[in-house]
Amino acid sequence: MNEHNAGSEHDLSAGPESDDATPSRGGDTTEDTTGADFLTEMPHGFRRAAAKVRTFPTSPGVYLMKDHAGRVIYVGKAKNLRSRAGSYFLRAATTDPRTADWIREVCDIDFLECESEVDALLVESRLIKDVQPKHNKEQKDDKSFPYLMIHTREDFPRVEITRTPKQKGVKLYGPFASAGALRGALQVLQRVFRFRTCHLDIDPSDPRWQWFRPCLLASINQCTAPCNLRISKEEYRQDIRRLQTFLEGGKKKLLQQLHKEMQQAAKDLQYEKAARLRDEIRMLESLDERGELDTHVQPEVFYVDPKKGLKGLQKVLKLPTQPRILEGVDIAHLGGSDTVASLVQFIDGLPFKPGYRRYKIRDVRGVDDFRSIHEVVRRRFRRLADQAEAFPDILLIDGGKGQLNAAVAAFRDIGVDPPVLLSLAKREEEVFLPGRPEPLRLSRHAFSLRLLQYVRDEAHRFAQHYHHILRNKNQFK
Repeated sequence: MNEHNAGSEHDLSAGPESDDATPSRGGDTTEDTTGADFLTEMPHGFRRAAAKVRTFPTSPGVYLMKDHAGRVIYVGKAKNLRSRAGSYFLRAATTDPRTADWIREVCDIDFLECESEVDALLVESRLIKDVQPKHNKEQKDDKSFPYLMIHTREDFPRVEITRTPKQKGVKLYGPFASAGALRGALQVLQRVFRFRTCHLDIDPSDPRWQWFRPCLLASINQCTAPCNLRISKEEYRQDIRRLQTFLEGGKKKLLQQLHKEMQQAAKDLQYEKAARLRDEIRMLESLDERGELDTHVQPEVFYVDPKKGLKGLQKVLKLPTQPRILEGVDIAHLGGSDTVASLVQFIDGLPFKPGYRRYKIRDVRGVDDFRSIHEVVRRRFRRLADQAEAFPDILLIDGGKGQLNAAVAAFRDIGVDPPVLLSLAKREEEVFLPGRPEPLRLSRHAFSLRLLQYVRDEAHRFAQHYHHILRNKNQFK
């Protein structure tokens, strides 16, 4: 998201690519710029730039718009340079309020090709910071922009996204134009470098940390779990240095370094280390495939501070500690056909898409939400229990008392203790808890209720999406 559209990240209909201040998107729209009527109205420099953009590649990269003096006045990133940059040279750009007041200044345009959209995001951030283009500076709502911050003075440096960067003890990257795109890029990079994002104060000299239960990120191999002392301080810092090399534009240098380390590890018969380095190399080399921010980005629709939502849940549910991992379950069907279930996962109050799961309901015929809830909860938590994986702190069921009782029965049938279990009924937004005859009624403005609504609504959206896919497949057959 560039500064012209800084307030749009809460638009439910907008994906990360819609954050740029362009009037249109889709296919290669540059063909429309050949309309004689439109171009004859525009200055000569604009017409020259419009012709030039049709020669751009269709690969990811960054485009730089210049005025008559050759000054860069706007920088943007693109998944498809020709299509994205070309959309500025349509008639709609001259009437769109986000671009109409400056687009006629454009007399030239250049591009920098990048290996992936993630790389383009990083390059865009560095260029905006260094060049200071005047049309990337309009912050109409005075909102601060996000940074990637690495806490370098910690024994196990954590990585986080912040809008209030510190001045000491950290390494900053940014500012970035889009919080959503940055979160998507961070998630992509975490698959490779497996750094921690939690706020734990880990002391490697305290042996009690080896009994600490890591979060789900360790289970899905996206964190090396320093909180459980599974990695030494030196090895973890080496991973952080690799991340910094990548962020500073040294992808090729990093790959060369990793190849040398892998060969040396194999020579020293450290085959486990060599295999890990091999996997890191493969993931880095495929970042252009993994770097689709539309795929990996987390939804940017949460309109209150998620930390306040988690604190509120701890208070209203009387929990000994603040919850970190929430999961939500919902059912979708049409008249009892193609019944499916969704499971969404939130970590620290935000959606975590690698934790999403979807299920075809196998054992239920017709319309029976209760038995469908029973089946999906039974299947999900039997697998977690069998594989000794961590349970979420809270499991939220979409529905009322009946749906909650079905989930309680599922845990009873598989013989495991449930996490904190509750349901949220949509009509009155009542919260039902096991063993309580009356629902818990929270203020409509309570942060805790808003977070539960967010989880519930995301589970509903994901279930409906999967159901539509199956229904369309069956109709086609």
